[in-house]
Amino acid sequence: MTSIWWIRRDLRLTDNLALHSALQTGSVIPTFVVDPAFESQSTRRKNFLYAGLNELDKELRKRNSYLVILKGKPVEALRKLFDETKSEAIYAEEDFTPYARKRDAFIKKILPLTLIHGQAVHHPKQVLKQDGRPYTVYTPYSKVWKVQYKKINLIPAPEKIDTPAGIKSESIPNFESSKHFPAGELEAQTRLEEFLHKKIYSYANDRNRMDVDGTSSLSPYLRFGMLGLRQTVSAAKQAEAQARSAEAKRNAEIWLNELIWREFYIQILYHFPHVAKESFNPALKNIPWRNNVEEFEKWKDGKTGVPIVDAAMRQLKSIGWMHNRARMIVASFLVKDLLIDWRWGEAWFMENLLDGDLAANNGGWQWTAGTGTDAAPYFRIFNPVLQSVKFDPHGDYIRKWIPELKDVNEKEIHTPWEYEIKISGYPEQPIVDREIVKERTLKAYNISKEKVSV
Repeated sequence: MTSIWWIRRDLRLTDNLALHSALQTGSVIPTFVVDPAFESQSTRRKNFLYAGLNELDKELRKRNSYLVILKGKPVEALRKLFDETKSEAIYAEEDFTPYARKRDAFIKKILPLTLIHGQAVHHPKQVLKQDGRPYTVYTPYSKVWKVQYKKINLIPAPEKIDTPAGIKSESIPNFESSKHFPAGELEAQTRLEEFLHKKIYSYANDRNRMDVDGTSSLSPYLRFGMLGLRQTVSAAKQAEAQARSAEAKRNAEIWLNELIWREFYIQILYHFPHVAKESFNPALKNIPWRNNVEEFEKWKDGKTGVPIVDAAMRQLKSIGWMHNRARMIVASFLVKDLLIDWRWGEAWFMENLLDGDLAANNGGWQWTAGTGTDAAPYFRIFNPVLQSVKFDPHGDYIRKWIPELKDVNEKEIHTPWEYEIKISGYPEQPIVDREIVKERTLKAYNISKEKVSV
């Protein structure tokens, strides 16, 4: 019997439950469909995806197999392959975005598609309140998530995959590799091991420091399933168990909590798909945004005159990734300081982030904007200068991404305008006066709340 393993966001051989299910039937055809819908994806993310497919093909060829690339609408491409190869089943890892759910429901009516849960530890329908409703607050969700957790038996990568020879395949689309984030499962596994070896036990303090390499940097690999969330969570639990002190154990648990946040946002998008387009909180759907286009462009280009904001935005544009603390700082600045719609920022992140993921990106933006589930209070407004001093105390992160400021000392680099420092090519003043920010923002948010209450 021959089955098709339809690869979507699971570009890995280790602990791949969809692949494992297909292997139980006999011969397997590893298949990826280049969907026309990908055209709306960012060039940067497509490059990473195609580079990852190239690495996956290399690993398959070591196992008597190879990757079959199809182009076109998934239902048409798969039906043609299914008929030509006389396959009997199609296996795929279940995906939870609105597009994926709609696509898969349609295909299941036409082809014998079996969806295998494996993208997350707990299915979005599994961690629910006693009355069957989904959680909308992280802390109680995470407590029940942990209660339901059972030790994961990871499935090793298969030593051999029998794939029929001679199946027609398109070429993998051309791509440019990222030197900062080389694609593929092997790179992901290496990064995981390096993080677990040392950095995880100082994660609590280092994760917020933008001038320190204290995070796992695994998010692009988790986004495309080059590393499975099940394996990552299992590694976090193991690190927690092996910790040699209470402090080390706390560090490992904090990293686990960050992984649980990913699943929290997956289940929010699953149960409340409208969050992809509008505020989760109905009271904050009608905020009268300023939406100043010129200010938005300066934010995108890292030319706001606030060094910590500009450094983060330039890092994003340069390498397609940004430290999580930096994401919160720039998001708060856009939404609360400039009063620009969070959806503008969300779209810019999706255009540039290698790890751009609808659930996580939307969840993060709505959290910062105060419009989402379990959000930061809408009246909380980050002070970017205080954030800069606390999380880049010596200004090393700023100097790395804003070379114009490389000679400014650590006291002055956070607020050069206060010292009347003029640097050629860098704004002399921030684009917004923080003295007016809080009153202006609270007024706009209260207008939305009042509209709902009337």
